[in-house]
Amino acid sequence: MLRILLASITLAFATSASAQDKPAAAPAEKPALFATTKVEGTDNVYVFRYGNHQAMFVVTSAGVIATDPIGYGRPQAVTTYIDEIKKITNQPIKYLIYSHHHYDHIAGGKPFKDAGAVIIAHKRAKERLAVLKDPFTPLPDEVMDDKRVITLGGTTLELTYHGLNHSDSSIAMRLPKEKVLFVVDTLPVGSVPGRGMIDFHPLEVEKSIESMLALDWDKLIPGHPGAPNGRLGTKDDVRAQLQFLRDASDAVKIAAREGKCWEPAEKEVQLPQYQSWPGYAAGMPFVVRRYCGLWGRGT
Repeated sequence: MLRILLASITLAFATSASAQDKPAAAPAEKPALFATTKVEGTDNVYVFRYGNHQAMFVVTSAGVIATDPIGYGRPQAVTTYIDEIKKITNQPIKYLIYSHHHYDHIAGGKPFKDAGAVIIAHKRAKERLAVLKDPFTPLPDEVMDDKRVITLGGTTLELTYHGLNHSDSSIAMRLPKEKVLFVVDTLPVGSVPGRGMIDFHPLEVEKSIESMLALDWDKLIPGHPGAPNGRLGTKDDVRAQLQFLRDASDAVKIAAREGKCWEPAEKEVQLPQYQSWPGYAAGMPFVVRRYCGLWGRGT
């Protein structure tokens, strides 16, 4: 018995020592806080991502066209954005374009203004920002209505307004030569919209999306990284998003006519065919709530 006990103790010590000799498993690598990547197939189009927000900038021989400072609550994102541009070119930043008036994308652009950039946005964006008076978010220097074309250093960028959709001030930005489109929030790539539904225009958005689909482009840069793996979008992604909105609208219309809006519709209305999309569980209540506003209250 003593020999058995001693053997057990020896084995235990050996096992412990062996375990200590093994290298500890490496901790899971956290995604980088920010990244700048060139859009494949282009010479001068870049995506700057900070956290879960991203913007497009274009480098030309006569200067840089930047979009969306994405500095809400994080001024370091704006200075990092400018530093990333400077790593690529010594050309000045000529323009800063606001995609729409929502702060999570366009707040904090003062460093761009201080660097000499001319700020452009839809006229409705300026009206909304003028009321809010955020000292860190400069008002646009120039505004557009339905269309504006910027030509700089041989590059053409078309800004177009497609009516009410995610907001009343959203514009699409298209590079005709590169066939790249930059649209923020109206066209999520591979995911379900969420809190952004708060001022969403459910009847008008379908026409707006169809209008953007009619433009000539191949690659879509969304305002948030596409799913999976932060990818860019295609027209098929946009068609899928449009179908999701139509399916949600139809389902909530039935619930509303049964008197279920807002409760219990927010819990009961489900679209199982989209359950695999990122953001489904968290986003569906916001989607249902907005469509309940339409079909349950007429707003």
